[in-house]
Amino acid sequence: MTSHKEEYLADKLEDEKVDAERASLTLEEEENSPIPEVAAIVSNKDEPNLPVMTFRYWVMGILFACLLSFFNQFFWFRTHPMTLSTLVIQLISYPFGRFMARVLPEGPLNPGPFNIKEHVLVALTANCAGGIAYAVDITVIQKVFYEQDFGFLANFFLILTTQTLGFGMAGVLRRYLVYPAAMIWPANLVQVAMFNTLHKEEELLPGQWSRFKFFCVATLCMFIYQWIPGFFFPVLSSIAWVCWIDPKNPVLSQVGGAQGLGVGAISLNWNNIVSYLGSPLVVPWWAQVNIALGFFLIAWVMVPIAYYTNLWDAQRFPILTAELFRTDGDTYDVDNVLRDGTLYKEGYANEGPLRIATFFALTYGIGFAGLSSMITHTWLYHRHKLVAQWKQSRTQSEDIHHKLMQAYPEVPDWWYAALFVGMTAISVFTCEYYGYMPWWAVFLAILLAVIFALPVGLIQALTNQQPGLNIITEYVIGYILPGEPIPNVTFKTLGYISMTQAMLFTSDLKLGHYMKVPPRAMFWAQLMGTTIAGLINLITANWLLNTQPDICTKKSKEFKCHFANTFYSASVIWGVIAPNLMFGPTSIYNAINYFFLIGFVLPIPFYFIKRAYPNSWLDFVHIPVLLAATGMMPPAKAYHYTNWLALGFAFQFFARRYHSEWHLRFTYVLSAAFDSGVAFMGLLSFFVFGIRGVSFPAWWGNPDQDICRLDSYPLMQPKGGLPDPWGASIQDKYVFSKPYVPPAPHE
Repeated sequence: MTSHKEEYLADKLEDEKVDAERASLTLEEEENSPIPEVAAIVSNKDEPNLPVMTFRYWVMGILFACLLSFFNQFFWFRTHPMTLSTLVIQLISYPFGRFMARVLPEGPLNPGPFNIKEHVLVALTANCAGGIAYAVDITVIQKVFYEQDFGFLANFFLILTTQTLGFGMAGVLRRYLVYPAAMIWPANLVQVAMFNTLHKEEELLPGQWSRFKFFCVATLCMFIYQWIPGFFFPVLSSIAWVCWIDPKNPVLSQVGGAQGLGVGAISLNWNNIVSYLGSPLVVPWWAQVNIALGFFLIAWVMVPIAYYTNLWDAQRFPILTAELFRTDGDTYDVDNVLRDGTLYKEGYANEGPLRIATFFALTYGIGFAGLSSMITHTWLYHRHKLVAQWKQSRTQSEDIHHKLMQAYPEVPDWWYAALFVGMTAISVFTCEYYGYMPWWAVFLAILLAVIFALPVGLIQALTNQQPGLNIITEYVIGYILPGEPIPNVTFKTLGYISMTQAMLFTSDLKLGHYMKVPPRAMFWAQLMGTTIAGLINLITANWLLNTQPDICTKKSKEFKCHFANTFYSASVIWGVIAPNLMFGPTSIYNAINYFFLIGFVLPIPFYFIKRAYPNSWLDFVHIPVLLAATGMMPPAKAYHYTNWLALGFAFQFFARRYHSEWHLRFTYVLSAAFDSGVAFMGLLSFFVFGIRGVSFPAWWGNPDQDICRLDSYPLMQPKGGLPDPWGASIQDKYVFSKPYVPPAPHE
């Protein structure tokens, strides 16, 4: 038997060994990440003793989570929506934190200077609060379109569970999407660069601006400028000069109008450009090339061919819209086919089959192809990496950043498991008790999210683009529960958003990984931010729904809720009418189902061609990203894409290549500043003018009617002679099939 002294010495030697190992994690200077972009931006050093969850963090984390979730939910309802980037909070919180460090008394409330890890944790909390809770859409369409209200508690439970279930998945995904060096998550590098910029003393040349000064000036300039296209001169938001050549020509309006294919349409409104796709200043250029290629092929090649060859009676309907129609082109009356919230077969027989714009139908087909291509692409390009990581996940660290993170206690797996099981139980109770959908549907929706989480995560970790599960989830439940709109959208939300939230949480874990934030602090910060955001989202939505007349309808000028209207259309297509009637053997849209096969096969030839011709431009072709390009259309318009891509070229290609120093210093700061200036202007204009119903007087730069709105109406209307908005006659060469409707007021 060994003596107590020997045991003590052995324990002491073991402790000293552990301390030595941890000390060695400060790393030799030459060891770094194998990824050049990461090595250039992310520090290979750490300071494990920096305080993180301080009083300053709690104040700023709660405050900014509340503000960001309110701002983004408010702008989500707006006719021209926008999202306030987390970069804004990242910038604003820096001087706020330094101010608190200066004025608070030294001690537990103020443990030294405001440090970078506190700052990262504030941003992580804001990241979780910055998105809009998708389940709010269910509340909106229930109240506005279906005249239902399950109550605040039911709404909140649904939001809470759908927003946090993905957190449990992230606990498993971190081994494959956080620890490996190859999983870079490009969007995080933007935030890392910003953190390092703010907390590192800049060596400025005489007369050179700091990044923070640049941010303040750019924010002020955008705030002042945004009043021009956003209030005084709205025509600048969509300069459709092609349509203006001959506004009476419906084809020119369809091709060049802002509401149509947007060929040549120019927008000088930052809010319009980033409304649906986010900032083009932060997306890698190669990913933008794939988006551009997908957009041009789908929107400017496939759609015009389909429309002008009258595929699926395309010319009876507008060229680009999410609205619903009868076979004769009239608006589809959903109330006629519903009884007690389910499909009424006699009413459906009277109303007839549902028709949608050919563009809308094609985007569903492209979505099918994108989903199946994601499976093939993941298997072809990443199967070996996945197998290797599976073997190494518990025994080997991949790079220096993972080694440095060994200094901190990891979050136990049972924390994630308990959260996942608990939220699943609450979800089952909520859906069954309040009647959202049957209990078994909860498990099926979660199963779909679990299956697709890893392949989707691989794509997002490498490309910053995320294919969605919204189509496949509504497709599956539409066949199982036909004629049930609310169960359909609930199933879609649970399956789709659980996966999306898993991606958000995993991305944030990678940001914390880069910045060496203790994992347990990240766990609680993410959970807090998500819970606060869900509550604020719901309170804000209820406030607007109860105070704004005609909200989410065509009668409202400021709050048309394009996202909610598209969500409602989807609930009718997949829930009320259901896939069997909409895309089944008897439907004219049946061919859409073949897109599943097309997408599954499409990556295969590109894979073998790339192997045959390595180190060529083919290395940048990414089929799932290409097919996901038009995923936001509708409600996004074509000119949103073209202007977004133009700015992306200017900054991510031209500025990066020819003015690289300026690009590295200021591009991401400029993006955050423009977001901030637009947000401040939008809120101020609403609370000063909008809430009182005050609008700028009509003039040619702010017309009552958009002269290019004919693009929203079909070619086939009653023939000839009917007056158009300019008092002339529409030319006889166009064949029409229903009464002409004047354009709606300018949006």
